[in-house]
Amino acid sequence: MQKTVRNAVLMLALSAFAFAPAQANAQKLQYPETMKGDVVEDYHGTEVADPYRWLEDVDASETKAWIEAQNEITFAYLEAIPEREYIRERLTQLWNYERYSTPFKEAGAYFFFKNDGLQNQSVLYRQASLDGEPSVLLDPNKLSEDGTVALGNFSFTEDASLMAYSISRSGSDWREFFIKDVATGEDLDDHLEWVKFSGASWTHDNQGFLYSAYPAPEEGEKIEGLNFNQTIYYHRLGTDQSEDVTVYARPDNPKWGLNAFITDDGQYMLIYVREGTDPRDRVYYIDLGDPMNPKLDGEVVKLLDDFDAEYGFVDNDGTTFYFRTTLDAPRYRLIAIDLENSERASWRELIPESEDVLQSINVVNDQFIARHMHDAHSQLSIFSLDGELVKDVELPAIGSVGGISGEREDSEMFFSFSSFTYPTTIYRYDFESGESSVFRAPEVDFDPSLYVTRQVFYESKDGTRVPMFITHKKGLELDGDNPTYLYAYGGFNISLTPRFRISNLVWLEMGGVYAQPNLRGGGEYGEEWHKAGTKERKQNVFDDFIAAAEYLIAEGYTSTPRLAIGGGSNGGLLVGAVMT
Repeated sequence: MQKTVRNAVLMLALSAFAFAPAQANAQKLQYPETMKGDVVEDYHGTEVADPYRWLEDVDASETKAWIEAQNEITFAYLEAIPEREYIRERLTQLWNYERYSTPFKEAGAYFFFKNDGLQNQSVLYRQASLDGEPSVLLDPNKLSEDGTVALGNFSFTEDASLMAYSISRSGSDWREFFIKDVATGEDLDDHLEWVKFSGASWTHDNQGFLYSAYPAPEEGEKIEGLNFNQTIYYHRLGTDQSEDVTVYARPDNPKWGLNAFITDDGQYMLIYVREGTDPRDRVYYIDLGDPMNPKLDGEVVKLLDDFDAEYGFVDNDGTTFYFRTTLDAPRYRLIAIDLENSERASWRELIPESEDVLQSINVVNDQFIARHMHDAHSQLSIFSLDGELVKDVELPAIGSVGGISGEREDSEMFFSFSSFTYPTTIYRYDFESGESSVFRAPEVDFDPSLYVTRQVFYESKDGTRVPMFITHKKGLELDGDNPTYLYAYGGFNISLTPRFRISNLVWLEMGGVYAQPNLRGGGEYGEEWHKAGTKERKQNVFDDFIAAAEYLIAEGYTSTPRLAIGGGSNGGLLVGAVMT
């Protein structure tokens, strides 16, 4: 429902620009009266009324009637906008273009996703070489007739002969796993249920994979019930799920989330422990012995058990494990830990924390590929395995890098690049020449040369310096009369970097301004920036957003009647707070 609200806000913003009389009609809307309950909660001596608690029962007839009444008013308003059909047609036209994911290699073959244009879900292809003929491996659009089944994550065996993949039905967090024979495209009989927040990780003997699941919920509790006692299992090919082996469980800590995966050399099983959304980890491991005859019941060694920071595993050289961590580094650094001498005093720092957030680390061509975020946009660099800077990879503009792929032994890597008016383009980097080249570039019916993106910095209520991207047509007059769409998020350590979104192009074409501030609560400047917008500091997020609006008005971009605000999910909370 939040996505629908966000899209409605965008459409209303468009109408504010294209159809001014609609503003007058907005005053005549007669909203149905919303019933108020008498729920009052006592929070440590403070009573807080929650009169709309009854709306949390999504299946209640009263809730359904309320939604129907709200939709009736909303769509009556939207359908009265003369420009709406033009906007729909133009969006359809713009969305109808081929787009690709970055290719990745498995056992020497290349895999990639492609969307022909208006497909609901992208299709997974396989090809033997970069110039080979691609063939469809899995088309998620055919998983159901009504399009309500989506592809989740997937994982290949070491020889890429089999692929475990998960599906989600009707947007549920619950996943079901199936196994596909890559050569024939046929599914095996294996079927796993009650999997949530988990991928699949194959042992190198190709006989089975690790996954995490919860106990089957009680009748009526599938959607709203709480989940406890996540457990790591091993599924062996050709067996029923009831026969799966319990690898690791912690019934003494039922709230812990447990996940496991096999290292690329097949030697170790890493077990990750988390609680809730806390970005801190416990990391354990099992030495599997012979990768082709793994010992899944080996000793569980508690490598990192202080629950003091985030430790993202990158790769390993034998007993040397590389972790991207927030330990003493809220903007992340890269460290090396030797399992044979794992005392903290023996840890080595390879890439230190800097002013920029270290977003990700890959190992390609026996080198570290580091993606940093500088003032909310990407930088890409290559380091040796000793942590020495080799070079910075030149990027085409201020934007976002994603989808970095490549194997450790490869002499090539792929990455995607996009910005507000720069369609997502796939680049191939050649380590021998040290040059990047366009591998796949989409053809979009849109001229980016007519637009400009600026990054500005403004002061929030408490004096904090906050960045914001502003995109509009070249030659824009700062006369305070430009319709402006202000979109933000501000939470959960999520960063809003420059991204290409078709939904914003029509707005820009019609003369609108698109503004995207990087509020506290996000991850643009590391964990300190994130925490500055959480819990008792949540007001900072709202203050940052209000200050962004005030900046746009003060600088002549827009005015109060010409300003629309939007946000999805956590951004919906943001919009609701600043509106009231």
